[in-house]
Amino acid sequence: MLTQTTTRVLEPSDLDAALAVLDREPVANAFVASRVQVAGLDPWRLGGEMWGWYEDGMLESLCYAGANLVPICATPRAVRGFADRARRAGRRCSSIVGPAEPTAQLWRLLEPNWGPARDVRPQQPLMVTDRLPDDIAPDPYVRRVRKDEMETIMPACVAMFTEEVGVSPLAGDGGLLYQARVAELVGSGRSFARLDEHGKVIFKAEIGAATTRACQIQGVWIAPEHRGRGLAAPGMAAVLRYALADFAPLVSLYVNDFNTPARAAYRRVGFEEVGAFMSVLF
Repeated sequence: MLTQTTTRVLEPSDLDAALAVLDREPVANAFVASRVQVAGLDPWRLGGEMWGWYEDGMLESLCYAGANLVPICATPRAVRGFADRARRAGRRCSSIVGPAEPTAQLWRLLEPNWGPARDVRPQQPLMVTDRLPDDIAPDPYVRRVRKDEMETIMPACVAMFTEEVGVSPLAGDGGLLYQARVAELVGSGRSFARLDEHGKVIFKAEIGAATTRACQIQGVWIAPEHRGRGLAAPGMAAVLRYALADFAPLVSLYVNDFNTPARAAYRRVGFEEVGAFMSVLF
């Protein structure tokens, strides 16, 4: 039995204990929980290691260490333990992302070794709703993207990612990993879009993560020439209807605090701010 405090890489046999921690904050932890529910804790299937922080033999906090470094239900002492392990391992992630307070602490501890970051977004409001709006009709033209429409949706996904993150997802491996991720979302019925009469995407969004308790909308994008035309709120209402009907009773998203139009559109659809995330991009 483990005593005092320690961190270690979790193993498949730790799955129930890890899920119990993830279940404490189903909205904030939706992204990691959805992956663990599908892949378990095997690093090859999960796409990274899950670190556990133990106090007196009890698993208290987690940290997902894959393409992202994500502190989960992390106490200040746990963050220090995770920072020590991350420092020793060296940076392998492209971002640190998670609830604002522990993520800020983690970055303060890692910045001397891992910095400078390409971008730091310290306040990204986390928003949630559990119902459709009464006063906004869902856009009837927003629908699921079909599996044979990968070539249609891919340019919009690349444009959204590049605009949001500041680098193209096609860099490095030529976009193989990103294409596989988009194909996974399309294949699982979690990609939604409105196309114009020429078959070009004018609005899109995905349900990037889904558990039985909560799901997370991501990748919301409107073609630049269609912005300011009132498409965002009806489009989001349409995606929200799919999310509530087919995926989970709670629907969340997080948004950059400086993206005033998006925050206003989400509020119009009924999303309320319940916390904040932080992202550090490399």
